[in-house]
Amino acid sequence: MTKAVAVRLGAFAGAVALAFAGAFALGSAVDPVAAADPAPSAGEHADGGMAGMHSDPGAQPPGLAVSQSGYTLVPEATFFQPGKAQTLAFTIQGPDGKAVTQYTQTHEKDLHLIVVRRDLSGFRHVHPTRAADGTWSIPFTFTAGGQWRIFTDFQPTALGKTLTLGADVNVSGLYIPVPLNEPASAYSIDGYDVTLAGSPVAGKESELTFSVSKAGKPVTDLQPYLGAFGHLVSLRGGDLAYLHTHPSAEAKAGMKGGPAIKFGTTFPTAGTYSLFLDFQHAGKVRTAEFTVTVGSDGTAIVPPSELPGAEEETPHGH
Repeated sequence: MTKAVAVRLGAFAGAVALAFAGAFALGSAVDPVAAADPAPSAGEHADGGMAGMHSDPGAQPPGLAVSQSGYTLVPEATFFQPGKAQTLAFTIQGPDGKAVTQYTQTHEKDLHLIVVRRDLSGFRHVHPTRAADGTWSIPFTFTAGGQWRIFTDFQPTALGKTLTLGADVNVSGLYIPVPLNEPASAYSIDGYDVTLAGSPVAGKESELTFSVSKAGKPVTDLQPYLGAFGHLVSLRGGDLAYLHTHPSAEAKAGMKGGPAIKFGTTFPTAGTYSLFLDFQHAGKVRTAEFTVTVGSDGTAIVPPSELPGAEEETPHGH
């Protein structure tokens, strides 16, 4: 082997080593294993993914880790085909290394599954079924190629608090990023108009008010969905930090809600967030999507000049 060839091979080996080191670092940043945190003491409110980050705004936001408090999200497969119905399956492994089979319901379900592409398109909030061995599964169709994030929001009975774990899966095919919508205070879907008002401030609980109307008239008979009149998931741009909050008014049997749905949400940092509001009317769940820029000065989300029924509060009686 000539000296020149040896030098080139040495340089190539060094470049490969650096590439693998970089890939390892990136993977660790995307799916870290969170440090174990203690269970809440007696009498302490157990805030988790569902409740947002009211108790400790400085803590790591939910959804950034694949493992936390001894519990780990383990997808059965991480490669899928686009546009084809497949089975999305996973387990939640407990501290003993076995699949968890005992859960405490949160908002009428043992586990909530959020699936979204990393460009924040294709959002879905679904509920898989659990087999006796602890395996969760659901038929699922990924709409386009790219890297997708799956979030599991649940409360193990043995832990006593809610966790949100996240992991990436890959969908083959050409990846064409979908740009975020520009920040706006109104969104239309299936003939419904949803408006948003509020003054979010990073690191502090902020009130957000969504108002639902149809054909220019306030919707005053929103139906309960999983024990609430609305479900709000907020994802931070860049790393998809996850916040899942619920409205201040509980949806009890026989009640009707709307047009306004209010949430108390803590955005951990300044930045751009995508908000996904699920609401149910006429027997169907719809999702309104908003892009919100959160700063440190409480810049208002200016509502349209006409905000039908925004002053009305949920819920209503029979």
